[in-house]
Amino acid sequence: MTQTRPPFMIDWSSRSKMRGPGEQSLGKLLHDLRDRLAPEAQGISLTYVDDRGMRKLNREHRGKNMTTDVLSFPSSAEKGAFPHLGDIVISLPTAEKMAKKFGVSRRREVETLVIHGFLHLCGHDHEMDRGEMMTLQAQLERELLDEEPLAMSLKRGRKPGSKVKKLKDGSRVVVTGRAAAALVRRERVKKDKKVKVKKAIKPVKEPMPKRGPGRPRKEAMVPTPAKRLVRRRRPSPTRSGVIS
Repeated sequence: MTQTRPPFMIDWSSRSKMRGPGEQSLGKLLHDLRDRLAPEAQGISLTYVDDRGMRKLNREHRGKNMTTDVLSFPSSAEKGAFPHLGDIVISLPTAEKMAKKFGVSRRREVETLVIHGFLHLCGHDHEMDRGEMMTLQAQLERELLDEEPLAMSLKRGRKPGSKVKKLKDGSRVVVTGRAAAALVRRERVKKDKKVKVKKAIKPVKEPMPKRGPGRPRKEAMVPTPAKRLVRRRRPSPTRSGVIS
């Protein structure tokens, strides 16, 4: 006898001027995520906002005065209450920017953000683990979407001292502790090598351009002393002894 799954209600809302994918596009993905990760959940909320609204939420709840792509708010329902999994909030303008960057549709980018937000609702945290959440996210994208995983936006709040490491398959994970320190050392060694190479290459001095034909420079004229004019005296006529 097969066990029937409890109904799963999806509350859709939008506070964005842009249009995001709805039930027909994401309904099956959300149900598959529930069946895979949270079979007892009976409800979830998905809200689309603009960057301004996302920035406000990020500042109020995480102390980050900047926008981001997706935020998750796990439900804190008491025992016996409706098993609501939580709320996923997605910024459509940021999703649009990332979609253009990767050359995919807005819907494809939102699918990645939905999986990322759903994992957070289930207790996963990429800021605290050693890459397990991002590995599971990539696995879910391949299995549920039959697509290669997309990279996440790097402008996201991370643990102080953490670094982003690019793996061989093109995906990126956040590393902390010794792994982050080793990544910093490798980057520093690469930087030092580049500086040494630049210093080893001495700049070649270009020869001074020859002066082309033209009017020669005037040399400074040395003033010559003025010649003294000597006037010759005319001989005076001889006088006679006759007085008139």
